Formats: sequence, structure tokens, C-alpha cells
Amino acid sequence: MFIRKAVLKESDILLEIWLQTVRATHSFISEADIQAMLPHVREYLSAEKTAFWVVCDDSSKILGFMGLSGNKIESMFLDPAYHRRGIGRKLIQYAQSISDELTVDVNEQNHAACAFYESCGFVVKGRSELDEQGKPFPLLHMRLSNPLHLEPKPG
Repeated sequence: MFIRKAVLKESDILLEIWLQTVRATHSFISEADIQAMLPHVREYLSAEKTAFWVVCDDSSKILGFMGLSGNKIESMFLDPAYHRRGIGRKLIQYAQSISDELTVDVNEQNHAACAFYESCGFVVKGRSELDEQGKPFPLLHMRLSNPLHLEPKPG
């Protein structure tokens, strides 16, 4: 498994991973909302404002991605078939190698994502009632409080 910078021509693959992941993990978002978000996500994945990093298996298949803008994790989505295998933690470790002052906004209703970030050492520093699009999907604003927390555990 390895992490590398994404290239623009991979944006369709990233969009498909986003779509699969949101459908699998965001039960609080309707399919109509997902369809409404698609053009915005497509544009986001094609923009150069955010640096995207992909995690690949040994055959170079993209398993997931992370978007970083400065010290903020703007997005992290893994193919649902690869959840709970330590891949997200590897992406966090990679982000930490770039900046140990990491922040992330997480949908409060996405309990698994909240628990994941907390297990990586993030703590809630604030809350917004609406998401970035003004939709009623509250966000938790989290910050990495213990960078050493991500060191591999013995055993």
C-alpha cells in the first residue's frame, strides 16, 4: 500500500469513491441531496485549490483519497470495501507528516467518522448547525490534539 498525489485525470475515480462512500455511510443524506451535491463535488475534485492524495494497493488500484488545504483535511473517503483496515489512519499519518496542526470538519450525524477521528486524537473544538452549503447537517470542527497519538501501537 502506498500514498501518492492524485492527478487530475483521476477525478472520476475519486468521484465514484465519494459516491459509494456517501451512500454507504451517510444515511442522514437523501439520494436527492446526493444528486444535488454531485456537480459541486465534481467541481471540487477537479479544482486545484485542494491537494488530493490517494492511497493505492500494491496493484496501484485507488482505495481512497484525502483532500488537504493547508492544515485542514477537507475530505477523506475510502471505498467502503476497504473500511476498518487501517487505511484512513495511514492517510491521517501522511497528513500529519505534512502538518501536525491538522483540523477537520465532520458531519455530526456520521457517528463512525466522528469516532474514527477521535480515535486518531482529534477533539471537538466547535460546532456549526449547518454544513458549508447551508444544509441542516451539523458539523463538528475538530483539531488534532495529540500528534503522537498516531504512532503505531505495539503488538
